Amino acid sequence: MRMRAQLQPRIGGPAEQPWVTQAIQRQPQLANPTEGADLARTIVSIGLVGLLGIGLLLILGFSAVLLPAGPIVILLAAIPLLFIMLMVWWFDRWKPQPILLLVACLLWGAVASIIMTLVAQVIGITALALAGIDASGDVLGAVVFAPLFEESTKGVFLVVIVLAARKYFEGPLDGWVYGSLIGAGFAFTENLLYLSSSFEEAALGGLAMTFVMRGVMSPLLHSTFVICHGLSIGFAARRGQWWLVVLMWFPGLIAGMFLHALWNGTATIVGSLGLLSLVIMVGLSAIMSGFWLGSGLLLRRNESIHTRQSLGDYANAGWLTHGEVDMLGTWKGRRAGKRWANQYPGALPEMRRLIRKSADLASIRTRVLAGVGGEKEREVEKYELDQFVKIRTNMMRRVQQPQGFNPAMRR
Repeated sequence: MRMRAQLQPRIGGPAEQPWVTQAIQRQPQLANPTEGADLARTIVSIGLVGLLGIGLLLILGFSAVLLPAGPIVILLAAIPLLFIMLMVWWFDRWKPQPILLLVACLLWGAVASIIMTLVAQVIGITALALAGIDASGDVLGAVVFAPLFEESTKGVFLVVIVLAARKYFEGPLDGWVYGSLIGAGFAFTENLLYLSSSFEEAALGGLAMTFVMRGVMSPLLHSTFVICHGLSIGFAARRGQWWLVVLMWFPGLIAGMFLHALWNGTATIVGSLGLLSLVIMVGLSAIMSGFWLGSGLLLRRNESIHTRQSLGDYANAGWLTHGEVDMLGTWKGRRAGKRWANQYPGALPEMRRLIRKSADLASIRTRVLAGVGGEKEREVEKYELDQFVKIRTNMMRRVQQPQGFNPAMRR
């Protein structure tokens, strides 16, 4: 049974027809309660992206000049990165996240987490050496240090996002998207090193083999490791207070470390088995990649169901019609709505804004039901409802016909 929280009924809302039959005339009077915080987040995001972007340019510049076959290595490393970016864009279409935040995730993985990992490894190995423990071996580094340090430095940015910009981290799909990009960025920079080393050791043959192994057969591994963090945080973010969300990072962190250690440990154990080792590693990669893809598909479907459920509360209170819920809460309905709006000059951009605003409202409703944000979140809800009314009103004025959306126009 869905939880219910008091929702102010809409006086003079749209009549219950297949879709909107009248525009609500009252213009919004409320001020945006998060305007100052949104501006601060934007400024910080621009600064972070700028700083990390400079770091990436330096990495690419040094790679092109100093690494063996630098330009070719950069091109090959970019191929799996672009593939993952396109996949993430497809999964993120239901409720697209801010471009700045997505770019920040990518750059964090490619720059910040790489630097932090290198520093942490040096400190860790030095500390153990001072204690009389030799930790410089490949096995210990691959099975223990790599999962421990790499997953920690990648996943910590997810905690930063959920604490500083929780309105953009509202569920497991958001965590899946952010985690995938952080992992993809990390893999890109790591591939620069592996590909150049392979070329230096075995020329084009080694370069081709490494690209096939890392860029074709296992491009999703780091993304898979980090989505474990994102899923754990995302489920908690939908229902829990900030301290619970932070605590729930650790189960995801441990899961990501385990998968990372499993992959590196298996590669170490079966490395001398020849063709059999290839079969084993390809099979393990397929399982992990299947988890990445399957979880994304499941969460994408769940997001639309969640939107319909949350918008249903607003329909019951009179803020929109149940026909609008069907239109805004399904892929088929959204496509039909955009086709309908495209018949009228200027209506399509308003329809797109209406679709985006409905997804925002669904997320806000979930936070209100969970008691996240308290009274301030209710003020945000009122403001967003007012914005929804304004967008709908503007769209219907552009349409300039009272009958609104006609389901018979679907095709």
